Amino acid sequence: MLRKVFWRYYFIKTSLFYRPFIKKAYGKFVVINPIIFSSKYIIMGKNVFIRNNARLEAVDRHQGTRYNPIIEISDNVSIQQNLHLTCCNKITIGSNTAISANVSITDIHHPYIDINVPPEKQPLEVREVIIGPDCKIYNNVVILPGTNLGKHTTIGANSVVRGIKYPDYCVIAGAPAKILKRYDFATQSWANTDPEGNFIK
Repeated sequence: MLRKVFWRYYFIKTSLFYRPFIKKAYGKFVVINPIIFSSKYIIMGKNVFIRNNARLEAVDRHQGTRYNPIIEISDNVSIQQNLHLTCCNKITIGSNTAISANVSITDIHHPYIDINVPPEKQPLEVREVIIGPDCKIYNNVVILPGTNLGKHTTIGANSVVRGIKYPDYCVIAGAPAKILKRYDFATQSWANTDPEGNFIK
């Protein structure tokens, strides 16, 4: 009983504390406990749960260039501790998606083309990141610019997800991540695939 009361108090206290700082949209029943939170650029649905030490940082200026970042987190998203998310363009996390600990998500790439300029000071390359609904992202995953994850995608732990589009209902893993399985509606089962997602007969 005491534990229930504590968590209810923590839930309300955290939600009310961050409510004045949300500038775009803010759903009901949101619990967040970040270290960096760019509230001006965040759109958040209802029933969102974000654990300790999350960095949700929108970058609106870099080396004299202005950006219009949007971080959109849909309903019923849960994010465990130590998320590292940086955004210049747009990052969308679909509804009912669960993200485990120590995950990095970014739509920003620091190029190294000019050898006379440090990468951190060169013009940014940015590409939108889309994480579909009902996804599961396991520990220590890195999601890079341009990534587009389809609905109900599972990413294995320690994977590096490069900037390509992945289909709905698939399992990916590795560095770089490759498709291992997809749901086969013809057989109504999960089936092994080649790295491009073609079913292995």
